[in-house]
Order: sequence, then C-alpha cells, then structure tokens
Amino acid sequence: MSRENLKAVIEAILFLTEGPVQADKIASGLGISSKEAQNLLCELQQELIEQQRGLRIFEVAGGYQMGTAPELAPYLEQAVSEEESGRLSTAALETLAIIAYKQPLTRLEIESVRGVRCEHILDNLLKRKLIRVSGRKEGPGRPLVYATTQDFLRFFGLKDLSELPPLDR
Repeated sequence: MSRENLKAVIEAILFLTEGPVQADKIASGLGISSKEAQNLLCELQQELIEQQRGLRIFEVAGGYQMGTAPELAPYLEQAVSEEESGRLSTAALETLAIIAYKQPLTRLEIESVRGVRCEHILDNLLKRKLIRVSGRKEGPGRPLVYATTQDFLRFFGLKDLSELPPLDR
C-alpha cells in the first residue's frame, strides 16, 4: 500500500473511532512497524495544519484522536447548541479541577475546598465518565473516593495528568 493510502486509512480509523487509538494498534492493523505508524501520524497531523483543514489529530490519553481545530471553537460554539457541545458549568469545572489536582479524595474533602455541597455535580461528572469511584476511604462510613478518568484526559486534550497547568498559590 502506498504512503498516501496508508495515511488515508489512518485518517479513516481516527475518524471512525470514538476514543484515542494507540499507534501500536494502528501499526498492527496495517501490518507496518510502530515507528512507521507514528511517522505517518505526524505527517498527517502536519498536512491537516498546513492545509488549514477543520480537523486535527491530537495525541491524548496515550493515543491519537481526531478533533476539531481549536481556532474554530468560537464558530463551532455558535453553530452547535450548548447541550451538543458538551460544555461544563463553572461549578462542574471547579469540582473537576479539585479532583484532578488533589485526587483521590472524598465528597466531603471536595466540599470543604469548594465550600458548597456537590452531590449533584459529582453525579453529573460520573454520568459523563469524567470521574470515577476509585475506592473507599478507611474510616467512619467508608466514604467513596473519586479520581479522574481517561475520558477526562480526552475531554481536555491531555496526554496525562502531568500536563495539567501548575497551580498558582
């Protein structure tokens, strides 16, 4: 298969899959080396940028995923309703940030940082699979402990938690 055909297949794979795809998986599916798959992914990433296309390939959560060009966000937000765009409320973002930076932690620990109750927000974040119950804390009542998920990394376009911006203290 030619290089151009391989890139077309990779583009189609990324378009069809909902989550990130690892370069190794692409390589095995196409019968090429992992290094060659990564080279083709880099070429495809660069071509999409150079051609000023509306789609981009991002490296997130240990794999590659297709998404929209960040500079198009204002236009997309106007064209797509808030429900379809997947926006989070300020309260949900605050709660998610607390969990991301201090995980794992309990609902009471989150509420002590925020200063308000957050059961409803936690339920919504769980439904959206941005957080998960990672266990129970030892102690009275054995409260649930929350942590972020791979979907959280995908939602924010992060490779891993080390890419979170540093906290200003």
